[in-house]
Amino acid sequence: MQSTNTNPRSLEDIKVNIKIKLSALWTAVTLCYLYGDYFELYVPQKTMGLVDGNNLLNSPLKLLLAAILLAIPAVMVFLSVVLKPGINRLLNIVTGLFFTAIMLLIACTSLTAWRAFYVFLALTESCITILIVYYSWNWPNNK
Repeated sequence: MQSTNTNPRSLEDIKVNIKIKLSALWTAVTLCYLYGDYFELYVPQKTMGLVDGNNLLNSPLKLLLAAILLAIPAVMVFLSVVLKPGINRLLNIVTGLFFTAIMLLIACTSLTAWRAFYVFLALTESCITILIVYYSWNWPNNK
């Protein structure tokens, strides 16, 4: 038997569409990527490496590849809302798994005191992208 809450102070809870959930998750993971890259500027010697060119992204091709890689989650914010369910589900599963793998690899290779923030964010990002895969995998059927 289903009970109804007649409390006048109870808050309304609406069902959120799967597309909105996925878009919000991609937004959250994109923000975490931005925070990680920003906070990394505070690591000793990082800004010196940016000035003298002694850093990971020390060529135009590497910068372009990094831009493409980081544009994907940002574009997924939009695509998760506008794509048809079939391709949307597949694209979210594939990109979610891809970015989970990347962030777990980064977390495993960044275990130093000055990179603890980066490991934390990488693990947080991995949890978010795992949620993206989970929600996509369990996309509700049209009833």
